[in-house]
Amino acid sequence: MPKKAAEPPTRFEDMDLSKQMLKALLHAAYETPTPVQAGVIPAALDGVDVIGQARTGTGKTASFVIPILEDLLPKREAANAQALILVPTRELAVQVRDEVDKLSSARRINCVALYGGKPIRGQIEKLKEGAQVVVGTPGRVLDHIGRGTLQLSDVWCVVLDEADRMLDIGFRPDIERILRKCPQDRQTLLLSATVPPAIQRLAQRYMRDPVSLDFSSGDIAVETIEQFYFTVDHDRKFDLLVRLMERENPTQAIIFCRTKRGVDRLVRRLSKTDKDVDCIHGDLAQGARDRVMRRFRDGKLRTLVATDVVGRGIDVSTISHIINFDLPAFCDDYVHRVGRTGRMGREGVAFSFVCSDEGPQLTRIEERINILLKRDEIEGFKGSAPVIEQAVDENQPKAPPPPASALKRRPKRYKRGL
Repeated sequence: MPKKAAEPPTRFEDMDLSKQMLKALLHAAYETPTPVQAGVIPAALDGVDVIGQARTGTGKTASFVIPILEDLLPKREAANAQALILVPTRELAVQVRDEVDKLSSARRINCVALYGGKPIRGQIEKLKEGAQVVVGTPGRVLDHIGRGTLQLSDVWCVVLDEADRMLDIGFRPDIERILRKCPQDRQTLLLSATVPPAIQRLAQRYMRDPVSLDFSSGDIAVETIEQFYFTVDHDRKFDLLVRLMERENPTQAIIFCRTKRGVDRLVRRLSKTDKDVDCIHGDLAQGARDRVMRRFRDGKLRTLVATDVVGRGIDVSTISHIINFDLPAFCDDYVHRVGRTGRMGREGVAFSFVCSDEGPQLTRIEERINILLKRDEIEGFKGSAPVIEQAVDENQPKAPPPPASALKRRPKRYKRGL
C-alpha cells in the first residue's frame, strides 16, 4: 500500500542540499517545498527507487530534478549521460529541460531535450557536446540509441514522468526496451497521477524495492478551481466567449476546442480584435509550437487556443482561466484540461460551454469528478436565439395531411459536417 512520507521536512535547508542548490532555489523563488518535493527529494537523495503518485501542478518536476542535479558526477568522471528522463510529449520535454536549466543556474550542466518534430541532426550535435542529463520522448530516445548517438552506460538514474500517460498512448514497449538497455544497478523514479495495474507491473519488473509515496487527494478536481458551465446554442458560442473574456479579464487563459479546424477558425476570429492570442495543435510545425509555448510561458501571450495536445504536462503557473469552448470527448480529458489552472495551490476558474444536446456529457463529467458544476450567466446575454413565431393567416387554406405512405418512411439520415 502507498504510504505518506513521515514527518517530511518543511524547509529546503533541512534537506541536506548543497549551497549551490539552495542558491538556485532562492533565485527561482522556491521558498518552501511542496508535499511532493518534501517526500520525494529525501528518498531520492538516499538512492532508493521511488513511486510517487501526484497530479501535475504539485511541483513534482523539481522533486526529481533537484536530487539528480545534486548527485551528478563531473564530466571527467562520466563522459556520457548520467540521468535519463522519459516524458510523454514534446512540450513536457521542453518544460523539464527548462526546469533543469533553471535549477542549475549556479552550475554548468548540459541538458538536452530529444523529441520528434525537430531535425535529429541538431540533437546529435548537442549530444556530442556531452549531455549530462537527457530528457526525451521514448520514440526519439530509442531512435538515438539505435543510431549510437546516445550512450546509456553511465546512466545511474532513470525517471518515468507522467508514467500513466505514457502507457495510455502506447509507449510501454518503447519504455521497456529503453529500461532493458540501462544499467541494472540504476536508480528509478516513477511519477504518475494514477497507479493502475499496468504501472504496478512495470514497477515490479524494472524497479528495486521501491518506496511508494501517495500525494494524491481523494478528489480528482483540484480544490482551488471553481468550475462553472453556460448553456448556449452552438452558433452563439463565440459571442458568449467575447462577453466572458470581457467580464473575466483573465491574466492568462487557455481556450480548448475539440478539433484542429475549430482551433484555427476560433483564433482567426479572436485575433481580429486581440493581438495577444495564438494557437497550438498537432498540425503545427514543432518550431512554431515551441515559439508559441515560449511566448505563453514568458507571459507575452495572454490567450492560447488549443486542442488537447496541451491537456497534460504543461506547467504554466500564471494560467488563471480555462474555457472549454467545446466539451471534450472523454471525461478524463476534462480533468486534465481543468488541471492547467490552479497550479501550485493557486486559485483558478474553469468555464464550460454546454449545448442543448450535451446535457448527458456534462452529467458524465460531473459524475467523474464528483462535483456539480455551477450554472453561470452573463447579464444581458441570451445563450439561445429568440424563437420568432410566424403569424398565422386564418384565410389561407390548411395544408392537406401527408399521405399514409409518407408516414411510414424512415427519416433521412444526414451526415453532420465537422
